[in-house]
Amino acid sequence: MFDKLPVSSETEKILTKALDEPISVEEGNYLMNIKGSDLYPLLATADYLRSKIVGNKVTFINNCNINFTNICTVRCGFCAFGVDADNPEAYIMDDESILGKAAPAVENGAHEFCLMGGVLPDADIEYYEHLLMLLKGEFPNTLIHGFSPTMINDAAKVSGIDIAEACERLKVAGLDTLPGTAAEILTDRSRKIICPEKVSTQEWIDIVRTAHEVGIPGSATIMYGHVETLEERVEHIDIIRNLQEETKGFTEFIPMTFMHEYSPIFLEGQKNLGASGTEDLKLYAVSRLMLQDLVPNIQVSWVKMGFRFAQVALTAGANDLGGTLGGDELSAASGAPDGVEASISTLSDMVKNLGRHPIERNSKYTEFYPITSSGEMASK
Repeated sequence: MFDKLPVSSETEKILTKALDEPISVEEGNYLMNIKGSDLYPLLATADYLRSKIVGNKVTFINNCNINFTNICTVRCGFCAFGVDADNPEAYIMDDESILGKAAPAVENGAHEFCLMGGVLPDADIEYYEHLLMLLKGEFPNTLIHGFSPTMINDAAKVSGIDIAEACERLKVAGLDTLPGTAAEILTDRSRKIICPEKVSTQEWIDIVRTAHEVGIPGSATIMYGHVETLEERVEHIDIIRNLQEETKGFTEFIPMTFMHEYSPIFLEGQKNLGASGTEDLKLYAVSRLMLQDLVPNIQVSWVKMGFRFAQVALTAGANDLGGTLGGDELSAASGAPDGVEASISTLSDMVKNLGRHPIERNSKYTEFYPITSSGEMASK
């Protein structure tokens, strides 16, 4: 495969191995540091594995973000969204406002509500159960992808229950899948700098493992390009790999490049923030080589990268474009380059331009919906 490419012998050795089996942490670290002519063989190998594992389709979901509050007691150094309760811009959406945002999204074909927000100081499991039952009561056929391990951890403490009971109650109330948020970077060295008030690395692992065990699958994320090292990025991927080998509960892996321009750590003077374009592509490619078909779906965050570069990332091992989003205030606050809402036709055109097949999916990747020639979803 590499006979006519100008690739170093060590890179060729690792990429040849990757065609048949996952690469090691040490090999992942090596590939994260390659430069020059070794880059394109890496991307080509990741793209080949993508086609071998998931074929030529690119999936995405018609969804709606409901960021029910921006009040947050966990003030992370990377977040430009959360505010204190006494901030004049602080809000908590009431039931009428939540249903008012959800209804037009469902009328427009949404298959998922992404229910997220800040960590409220007194939010208990009953509060989150109420939000779930509110939406499921009105829209029983729309899946809910909601909350974060930190939110579940804090709510369990407020309610005086353990994580297993919290997850079980949320599942009964209507939680279908768990976002992989609050992972950020799964090394405590970096977490102490950017999110010291959030759950620790081990706590995140334990909460996600428990959610998977009670039957709540979900995504895994990594946020990179801040204070972490290249080695910590690989360590993070390996943690996801090990947990997936144990639970089989991750539906997708989502690398999210850090948008730093409005972040507190940037405004306070932190230097060297933000990943380069080649770092973005190497992370997608190395993720594919390490995860292989263990986590078959690797998602590109167009809201973080913009439409054009997200399309390029689909050639580096990724096969999913995330969602239409229907408004994502968290990303908007960070300065999303192409806005926070996309149409089915926009995402379809990006995929078709690559010569691939756009497929609309649900949160669990268990149902797929055809796309018409006009780029819109066909009736079910």
